[in-house]
Amino acid sequence: MKLFVGLGNPGSQYAGHRHNIGFMAMDRIAEEHGLGPWKARFQGKTAEGRLGDDKVLLLKPETFMNRSGQSVGEAMRFFKLEPEDVCVFHDELDLAPGRLKVKMGGGHAGHNGLRSIHAHIGEGYQRVRLGIGHPGHKDKVSAYVLHDFAKAEQDWLDDLMRGIADGAPALADGDPGGFMNKVSLRTAPARSSKSGGEAPAPKETPPEPEAAPETDARSPLQKLADRFR
Repeated sequence: MKLFVGLGNPGSQYAGHRHNIGFMAMDRIAEEHGLGPWKARFQGKTAEGRLGDDKVLLLKPETFMNRSGQSVGEAMRFFKLEPEDVCVFHDELDLAPGRLKVKMGGGHAGHNGLRSIHAHIGEGYQRVRLGIGHPGHKDKVSAYVLHDFAKAEQDWLDDLMRGIADGAPALADGDPGGFMNKVSLRTAPARSSKSGGEAPAPKETPPEPEAAPETDARSPLQKLADRFR
């Protein structure tokens, strides 16, 4: 069984915040794959079902961000899971908006939700880092993450959520590369040619020029004599 955890803060007033992009990812996965209904469990909300051949529990901790580890630890203990069975989706200031990276283990880089999870289960879990960009100065970070995504950001945000839902079965199956490929198909689709919507055909390699025939310098008498030799 896999435990997918989306980080955020509970309550409608926080729903559109950049800090809640992990919650958004869980909601889109549940919607696209028919998981649910959402139930109150483990100090959070959970939705259960299958992604491909894998049984998955989606978890949105309702302990507030800086106590997320309490909820995650409780769910892990109930299902007797190991840290490597857990994948946490969280906002990432150090990635450009719409970018995504998958990482196994490592530090929490000051993220309060990850810091709490580290304290409860250690660092040996997987995380999906969801880029939201940086406001430019550390003093602006708190106001930035605790603020709704702008209208101008909705297109890339929706593409990212669609890609996450598309790739979720691969991630549950232990294939982060396949997951990222699915995301890339949504966030960086192949560009069509200007002429007709299809990629231009590859140019054919021009044929090698044929060698010019050798000139026969023999006289007519020599040619006739050579025929009887």
